[in-house]
Amino acid sequence: MIAIPIHSGMIVIELRAGQVSFRFIGNSRIMQRGSIPWLAALAGLALFVSGCNGGESSEIELFFNFIRALDPKTVLRIEWSRSLRHPCSNQWNVVVRCKMVSLFGRPVTEIRLQNLNLSGILDAETLCKLPNLCVLILAKNRIRGTVPDSIANCKSLMHLDLSNNLLTGSLPAVALSKLKNLKRFDISNNHNGSTDPQLNREARRVRKYWLVSEISQANAISKGENSNKRYAFSPAPEDVSHGKQSSKNDDNPRKHWQSWMVVIAMGVTFVLLLIFFTKLKAVQAAKDTEITRELELSLSPPKSPHVEIVVEEKAEERHSELVFFIEKHERFGLEELLEASADLRRPGHCSSLYRVRLKNNATFAVKRLKKLQVSFEEFGQTMRRIGNLKHQNILSLVGYNSSKEKKFLIYRFQNNGSLLTLFNDYIEGKRNLPWKLRLSIAIGIARGLNFIYQWPEDGEIIPHGNIKPSNIMLDEKEEPLISEYGIAKFLVSNKARFFNSSSYAAPEKRLTEQADVYSFGVILLELLTGKFAEMQKNGLDLPKWVKAKVREEWTGEVFDKEIEKFEMYGFSLLNISLMCVSELPGDRPSISEVLQKIQEVVTAQEDISSSSTNSVESI
Repeated sequence: MIAIPIHSGMIVIELRAGQVSFRFIGNSRIMQRGSIPWLAALAGLALFVSGCNGGESSEIELFFNFIRALDPKTVLRIEWSRSLRHPCSNQWNVVVRCKMVSLFGRPVTEIRLQNLNLSGILDAETLCKLPNLCVLILAKNRIRGTVPDSIANCKSLMHLDLSNNLLTGSLPAVALSKLKNLKRFDISNNHNGSTDPQLNREARRVRKYWLVSEISQANAISKGENSNKRYAFSPAPEDVSHGKQSSKNDDNPRKHWQSWMVVIAMGVTFVLLLIFFTKLKAVQAAKDTEITRELELSLSPPKSPHVEIVVEEKAEERHSELVFFIEKHERFGLEELLEASADLRRPGHCSSLYRVRLKNNATFAVKRLKKLQVSFEEFGQTMRRIGNLKHQNILSLVGYNSSKEKKFLIYRFQNNGSLLTLFNDYIEGKRNLPWKLRLSIAIGIARGLNFIYQWPEDGEIIPHGNIKPSNIMLDEKEEPLISEYGIAKFLVSNKARFFNSSSYAAPEKRLTEQADVYSFGVILLELLTGKFAEMQKNGLDLPKWVKAKVREEWTGEVFDKEIEKFEMYGFSLLNISLMCVSELPGDRPSISEVLQKIQEVVTAQEDISSSSTNSVESI
């Protein structure tokens, strides 16, 4: 298997049973850009590699055919299985060695089967189809038959040991003379324990080999001690240099072919991936340029004709300014914002969210509002009121920009993401969601909402209107921050699109305190049940599901497993959340009443924890 890492994933090429397959792991949207030519190229590469690897698929079959002929009584107990990828991929009571000669090739180079009581024949025709076999040792067995002429096809054979077997007949002199790389050949002690005279005579006739006796050559021959002689054939002196030369030149054309195919395949792969990365980088650069240009066009005022009066031109200049609600040393200019890197995080029909990083590495979240039917004065007045609102559980507005077509709101970017991010990570097992954190998030949101409705001493109360997990940010201490406050009043011109797209909207579909209480009640149910409405693809109506469980007296079934130890407090919060999600607005409590009830639960838990601690200390 070959894994090639690429942008947002990797390409995996896998070789199995002579077949080559590839797959892409990662972001499928990346591959969709121009996927047809790239998939076709990879498919061609896979077929090409498969062709280069064609020899390996038959190595296992050749090996087992050779073993069947050599071991008819299955002494070795080697069984054929198509699941085996290669002779060297299993462990038997034999020595079979392979060598990694290329990226896609792992041929058999050595077989040692000595002293195993094998009683078959030498199937050289099958054996010699293993083109890289260099060593074959079958000594001290009961192998019968003759040494076949097909042994000449074992071109790479360097060491052949057939001693101490039951071989008979004549040696194939012509065939042996063709083995240019053979350096050692042992045929001694055959035919019932003694060397067959005919084999001995034939061995002497092989002109390109000379006889070497390891036991007192001249004395043993003169005394006639043939029974214990061990004859070995090595290349004649004049052939040694020839053997070295042939090994240098590599007389195996198949090996040449495989090596060249592998080099070409790797070259084609490199070129294809280089082109792919270049194109991908160009697409990403174009996307970044498009986002930056879109921001620039949105923030920059339209060019006024020269015929317009100066008063209107100044008005346009005033519209293009950034209005801030932070200290002067933290502010930045419009040009700095246009030159910053922008990453589109959440696109939408009426708005889009960008993550913007300035040159000084300060990071902000920029909310772009589109097609708002509101005057510049009204929008600016509302934003100034919201910008001056400061609370520990409300995400402060850093600044804003307003033009005729589009509006921009600037917030500090929160690295911990939103409550929706936390819910996602909890489901995937990446983050914990203990009872203490759930309670802290619930009371934090309630405090923020209560501040919104208690804040204006004079002037109009502005409901939030879009309370949901993706609009609840988490700071570095995982304290909840209510974001996008005051935006909904400008987006409800299309009520059907705005309210129907939310699982947290109250049945009456209005911007009121009671509607915000309903949305908060749904979030409270999510914290208790571990079921998240914004993530349900099947359209789960969470309030309806919980009410059904309560009616069926299965109240204990609704709680998430993480809060089983705190069910006493969970029941209190469940009663509060069910009041919040009442169908009729008049049946719902005010947000101040909700905060008071939650605070009572928190106080009760702290009192019990404190008394338990004191008891332990006294003991």
